[in-house]
Amino acid sequence: MLADDEKWMRHALALAREAERLGEVPVGAVLVRGGELLAEGFNQPISSNDPTAHAEVVVLRNAAKAVSNYRLPGTTLYVTVEPCTMCAGSLIHARVSRLVYGAPEPRAGAVASQLQVLSQPFYNHRMEVEGGVLAEECATLMSDFFANKRR
Repeated sequence: MLADDEKWMRHALALAREAERLGEVPVGAVLVRGGELLAEGFNQPISSNDPTAHAEVVVLRNAAKAVSNYRLPGTTLYVTVEPCTMCAGSLIHARVSRLVYGAPEPRAGAVASQLQVLSQPFYNHRMEVEGGVLAEECATLMSDFFANKRR
């Protein structure tokens, strides 16, 4: 499974680099079901003038349209950075089965770093979570992006 996780995370990293090229915070995401790519996306709140256009939300919207269903059971979401509160909640509502993320987000991560949204007992949906896949590469992309912004 690790080889597949790394393969899909590399795809998400390529999408994150596309976001960076467009001046967006470099986060990329892909949604996979049965070993097949269902949808992909990257951060685009600036270019789309949409504060909800995080990579995870973009990919969920694309997937829901592709399968004509807002529920996405049996899927795995790969994202380069630990999801925020909004994105973690969106994964719950979409019924994503598994989340794989790269770098932790120590300030606003809502899966493990801060809020642990996905493990709250009042939600009726649970998903498997795997963090740290290609974490160093994902974290370096983010830290380099922000270092360049500060220059």
